[in-house]
Amino acid sequence: MSTALPSDGGGAGKGDGRRRLVYLLPVLLFVGVAMALGVGLTRDPEQLPSALLDRPAPALDLPPIQGGDRPGLASADLKKGKGPVLVNFFASWCAPCRIEHPIVSRLAEEGWTVLGINYKDKPEDARAWLGNMGDPYARIGADQKGLAGIDWGITGVPETFILDRNGRIVWRFQGPLQPRELERDVLPLLKSLAP
Repeated sequence: MSTALPSDGGGAGKGDGRRRLVYLLPVLLFVGVAMALGVGLTRDPEQLPSALLDRPAPALDLPPIQGGDRPGLASADLKKGKGPVLVNFFASWCAPCRIEHPIVSRLAEEGWTVLGINYKDKPEDARAWLGNMGDPYARIGADQKGLAGIDWGITGVPETFILDRNGRIVWRFQGPLQPRELERDVLPLLKSLAP
């Protein structure tokens, strides 16, 4: 006489499902990461998105660099009405700022209005840096606490914006401007915005 063992209600099937999930999970994770990388690699790394593009520049009311002999920077300075304006965030402690400084200086020498925002810098260091490197800025505001940087959405320094004559942001570049960006992007855009 044989005795039937009680059925476990298909427990073997449940174990198989879990086992399949354990093998399937790494494959799904790999596919997800591959898709994210694929989308990321199709984007131009030099063109970071900005919620401020095609919008008026955030309000500014920055004091001058302490101990300096020039006025600070305010919103009215961004709307020259005569042509485009460049706004350049920089700091004396920023090595890439030193690399891009000749480009910023060249733009000022060619007659373009370049405004500076000195970001989280000690006043004496900023003054010494400008004295050694040259001062291409028509005006400079001191953003010692970094609040203007937050309003403008910068991710670090240097960072440069181009505004049209009405004070609207039309271009943004994160990192040091190089001759390639100058010739390919900056100068053509400035010329197209000039009256």
